[in-house]
Amino acid sequence: MVFWAHGYEGTSMTQLVDAMGIVSPSIYAAFGSKENLFREAVQLYINSEVEPAWRALDQIADIRLAVQTMLLTSIDAFVASEPQRGCLVMAGSNLLGNADDPVRVFLRDQRCQFRNRLVKRMILGIEAGDLPSGSDPVRLAECVLTFFGGLSIEAIDGIEKGLLQNSARLFCERLFTEQ
Repeated sequence: MVFWAHGYEGTSMTQLVDAMGIVSPSIYAAFGSKENLFREAVQLYINSEVEPAWRALDQIADIRLAVQTMLLTSIDAFVASEPQRGCLVMAGSNLLGNADDPVRVFLRDQRCQFRNRLVKRMILGIEAGDLPSGSDPVRLAECVLTFFGGLSIEAIDGIEKGLLQNSARLFCERLFTEQ
C-alpha cells in the first residue's frame, strides 16, 4: 500500500499511478481526489484488517479474553506484511502536519469509533460482572486503546511478534486482575 509506505502527504500521484497501474485521470474519475482514494484505502484496511480483530469484542463473552484476543489478532495483522507494519489508522495521522487537516480529522474520527466501541464493551463487562461495579469504562477503554497504539508503534519499529504477544497477555493479566 503506497499510502502506508509513504504516508498520505508523502504519496505522489505518480506513485499512485504506478502502484495502481492506471492513469491519473482514471484515479480522479474513480475517486474524485487523492483524499477520497486515501479514505477508501483506510476503509478497506479497516474492513479487512481491523474488523476481524475487533470482532472478538462482540463475540467473546469474557472481557479479559475478548480484549486479549482482539490485541493478539491485531498483532498478527500488525506484523503480517513487510514493510507495512503496525496499524494504518493509529499511525497514519502521525504522517500529517496540520491538526485540522481533513485526512487527520478522518483518522481521528476512526480512532474515536474504536474508543467508543471499547467503552461500550467495558460497560457490558461491568454489567456482566466481569469487571468490578465501580470500574470506569472510559478509563479502561482509554488504557486499552493507548496500549493498542503502543503495540502498533512497536510493530512499526520491528519488535518481534512473540514479544508483542507476551506484552499483550501481561497487559490483560494486569488490567483485568481484581484489586
